[in-house]
Amino acid sequence: MRATIQRNYQRVPSQDSEVVEKSPGLSTSKAAIIVGFIFLSSIIALGFVYRQFPDLEENERQHLKLPWDLEDAKHLGLVLDRYKDKYFYEVLLGVFLVYIFLQTFAIPGSLFLSILSGFLFPFYFALLLVCCCSAIGASLCFFLSNILGKKVVKKFFPERAAQWSKAVEKHKNNLLNYMIFLRVTPFLPNWFINLTAPVIGVPLFPFALGTFIGVAPPSFVAIQAGQTLHTLTSTRDAWSWTSVTVLSLFAIISLIPVLLKQKLKEKFE
Repeated sequence: MRATIQRNYQRVPSQDSEVVEKSPGLSTSKAAIIVGFIFLSSIIALGFVYRQFPDLEENERQHLKLPWDLEDAKHLGLVLDRYKDKYFYEVLLGVFLVYIFLQTFAIPGSLFLSILSGFLFPFYFALLLVCCCSAIGASLCFFLSNILGKKVVKKFFPERAAQWSKAVEKHKNNLLNYMIFLRVTPFLPNWFINLTAPVIGVPLFPFALGTFIGVAPPSFVAIQAGQTLHTLTSTRDAWSWTSVTVLSLFAIISLIPVLLKQKLKEKFE
């Protein structure tokens, strides 16, 4: 199995994969220390942003935390909405940095921040914010995965990584459309894509741009739900046949250039 996976990794002739293969210098322990240092530095930065926030009442302070479920998002949204007009940039910076932090370290909760953004900000501003945060956070996760992710993926997800490596090789001439398709559809979780992409040779540019474009349709649904956050009882309420149809349509559109390219190639060959 390991030999098969190694062959699959070597099939993708990208510059990023060459860097990974040719620079195994960092041991797992050193790589873990570097990632741990970056994580602690990020926590300190978030703590600094927290201290810049205005003084809250005691009953509000308990809700100023990462939203792990819809109720947390509701309470946090009410607190931030109260201070948003007077401290707009502090609130915006807080949402921006926390979103990137979650994406960078593959921590669950970004869905609730997308919903929260729809509650706090105008629709199109919130959509741009979520797409930018997703692309930046995923790119930072990409770099961390170059340091430590290869060892983690090969150890815990060898079969899935091998399968996706074959898919990358198959779509190497259409990686941007392939990344958009993966982001729009729920076939692979975003955290898994972020961790494995640099390991199996996906270049940074189509990865980042594909993320920015591909997260827009599902974020559209989450942000739209956030505008009625106070009435939501479950994240399932954000989904409807209309939203599923829209996502399916975007997924098909992302594949049209690939199909056309293949048709033209077959015609002229």
